[in-house]
Amino acid sequence: MNTLSPLNKFGKKLQELARRRDWLGRASAFFSKIQKNERIRHNILQAIPFWSASVIVGLVAVGYAQLFSLAESISLELHAIADWSIFIIMPFCVITAWWLVRRYAPGARGSGIPQVIAALELANEKEHDKVPKLLSIRIILVKIASSLLMILGGAAIGREGPTIQISAAIFRKVNAMLPPWWPKVSRRNMILTGAAAGLAAAFNTPLGGIVFAVEELSKTHFTRFRTAIFTAVIIAGLAAQGISGSYLYLGYPQIGQYTLSAFWGVILVAAIGGLAGGATSKAVLAIFAWKDKFRKVTDHLLFLMLCAMVMASMIYFVSAEAMGSGKEIMNTTLFSADKRVEWYLPIVRIIGPISSFTTGASGGIFAPGLSAGASIGATVAGWFDLNGPNSNLLIVAGMVAFLTGITRSPFTSAILVLEMTDRHSLIFHLMAAGMVANIFAYFVERKSLYENLKDRFLKELNPPDPAP
Repeated sequence: MNTLSPLNKFGKKLQELARRRDWLGRASAFFSKIQKNERIRHNILQAIPFWSASVIVGLVAVGYAQLFSLAESISLELHAIADWSIFIIMPFCVITAWWLVRRYAPGARGSGIPQVIAALELANEKEHDKVPKLLSIRIILVKIASSLLMILGGAAIGREGPTIQISAAIFRKVNAMLPPWWPKVSRRNMILTGAAAGLAAAFNTPLGGIVFAVEELSKTHFTRFRTAIFTAVIIAGLAAQGISGSYLYLGYPQIGQYTLSAFWGVILVAAIGGLAGGATSKAVLAIFAWKDKFRKVTDHLLFLMLCAMVMASMIYFVSAEAMGSGKEIMNTTLFSADKRVEWYLPIVRIIGPISSFTTGASGGIFAPGLSAGASIGATVAGWFDLNGPNSNLLIVAGMVAFLTGITRSPFTSAILVLEMTDRHSLIFHLMAAGMVANIFAYFVERKSLYENLKDRFLKELNPPDPAP
């Protein structure tokens, strides 16, 4: 018995060590689970601002779109009843829309995309206090009111650029309202994600929103915020579809056979559209440079009257197709049996947005740019005596080309038109059109319109030191 007692003691010690080891293992697993749950909790808290802001963006985007469509339809009805009234309604609406922006929110003028790009550069610890001058609740309200007045007057503007600025402002405001104990969320990522969600909700193009964020806005590594962008785009799109239903921005146009001659037609349209888009940007920048010399309010009022009279004269004497966003032109050229357009339509659809955009009121150039491109594509199709589905390829290529000439974002333009029409078989043709247009636009103006206007906003917020 005495000889076995040491063995028994040793066995008991082994059993005790085993129990301790098992207890340590369980304790380690327990604390690991707590730590993991804490990480999950942290991630969820960081995601909540993106989710909540995305829902708000979807609802606001749909409401804004419906108001914009209503104002545009009222404008068309007034013109149909009394076409001469455009000479009264246009100046009143343009001047009032400009005054709202000048008086209450100068950061609300134009499309809004340059302001978002500028805000992304200012979203740092030293300069983030300047961002509210570009993205705020006041800017949202003024942006909506000013753009609705412009489209009510018959101006050639769109709602897509303003929607992007509105969405970025909503995301920034949600981020600013977080309590101090909340896990910090990057200001820049919130603004960037808001812009992507806004574009997706405006066009119902989730892929376009993602590509836009990467190509046009982002200068950081995509993996840092890809989950936020994906979820925000999906939630904003679902919220928008929950009200307006699932829809395509344009529809399902029929496309003819893909022949070699058709491809060369795409290249020709891309070259013309790129040159026209670059020339439009050049003209807008030249007018803004000229306006910088204005010193009196009367100078601005005279310029506004000039712009209003130019637009009203085109609408009254040339064609009513000069007014509005131009979406009806896209639908007509893509879905009507006769694709032919008047030779002057591309000119009218270029002069109108230039006159509207340079007023200093709120209004985007996305949709007007697409309609100008569609008219260019239809015109070139008429040169080749193409009609029916065979001309639709040139029309959508023209939309991509002109938009690329302005934005210098060929892949965003191609993906947007691709999702608007659900013609995925055209992906290579549309990307080729965007790349060719980008090259030709470079010969006219090296930087995009948005990049140039972004620099102007940054100079306003960071004026150079006066010379001694």
